[in-house]
Amino acid sequence: MRDVRIFYNKDGWKSKNHQTLDSVLFEDTRKCASDYVSSCRKRILKYIPKKGKKILDFASGPIQYKEYLKYSKNFKYRYCVDFSYTAIKEAKKKLGKNGKYFCGDFFKLKFKKNYFDCALSMHTIYHIDKNKQKLAVKKLLSLVKKNKPVIIVYSNPLTLISRMKPYFLKNKRKKILYFYCHPNSWWNQFSKVADVKIYPWRSFSSQHQKKIFPNNYLGKLMLKILFKLEFFFPNFFANNFQYITIILKKK
Repeated sequence: MRDVRIFYNKDGWKSKNHQTLDSVLFEDTRKCASDYVSSCRKRILKYIPKKGKKILDFASGPIQYKEYLKYSKNFKYRYCVDFSYTAIKEAKKKLGKNGKYFCGDFFKLKFKKNYFDCALSMHTIYHIDKNKQKLAVKKLLSLVKKNKPVIIVYSNPLTLISRMKPYFLKNKRKKILYFYCHPNSWWNQFSKVADVKIYPWRSFSSQHQKKIFPNNYLGKLMLKILFKLEFFFPNFFANNFQYITIILKKK
């Protein structure tokens, strides 16, 4: 995880032409994909409680997309946790007095148990050492109140694309950051303390999305259809495609 810490403390959140390096490397910013990726980010809203006082955003980053700001619209305070000073500084510009800010190691920060009305973790858990991911999830669960959700955007390692290696992985991109993704079944271990649900978040990594969908009207139409298919066949897409949303509703 050291490379992750170095990247986001050095260049990851630096902005050029209104885009962070993180966005350039890991997001599909093409015009054809704008509606689709925005709709995928908004999916999270239906899992977030309609009202509450405190929401925890673990590894909040700079809250770099406008859709991310909406996640805390029904809460008085958004508690932003990140080990990047730049991220916290930028988050503070956007949230102001509606935020509480903590720059440091999540495992070392102390919050009251059963304190939050919701907890979020977007694209973070799989960047934690594979042997510590369970501890991170358990801590998040300990911090939310009973019957409140921990919402995690994660990655499914057993995708259809991973089974089609000759085409998609012949020029496999070198890993920039550490990541390790447990299979979907790994999440069942938390079923004793939470109701576990898995939904699709987005079907492809930006790398593969750019390869499959052309940057024109046809690509935009294809992504529009894909979004509808994800809605109508959630189990199929959650089990066979890239990004998933884990909902852990604390018992």
